[in-house]
Amino acid sequence: MSEQTEDLNIDLDELDLGSLSQEPQSANATAQQDMSFIRNIPVNLTLEVASTELMVGDLMNVSLGTVIELDKLSGEAMDVKVNGTLLGHAEVVIVNNKYGLRLVNVVDDNDMLKGLTK
Repeated sequence: MSEQTEDLNIDLDELDLGSLSQEPQSANATAQQDMSFIRNIPVNLTLEVASTELMVGDLMNVSLGTVIELDKLSGEAMDVKVNGTLLGHAEVVIVNNKYGLRLVNVVDDNDMLKGLTK
C-alpha cells in the first residue's frame, strides 16, 4: 500500500480570526450585558401591613364591625415584597396625594435567596 502525501497550502489571510483577535470582555461588562435584558420585566411590589392566621370557623363568624388583631405593632415598619419575596421593610409616606413607601432596610442577598427557594 502506498501512502500519498499532499502539501496543504493555506492562506492565513483568508481565515476568519475575528473572534480570536478581539479582547475578552471583563467580567463586569459581561454581567452588565447579561442583566440589561431584565430591566423591562414587570414585577409586583407589595407593601404588607400585617397578617394573622385564623381558623375557618372564626373567619365564618366575621361580620361588619369585627376587629381582627394582626401580628405587627402600630408604627412598626411594614414588609416590602417583590413577587412574594421579602425585599425589606418600609414606612408609609404620602407623595402627591398618593401612598408611597420609604425603605428603612433591605434584606441581604442570602435572606432574599432563601425566600426564592421556598
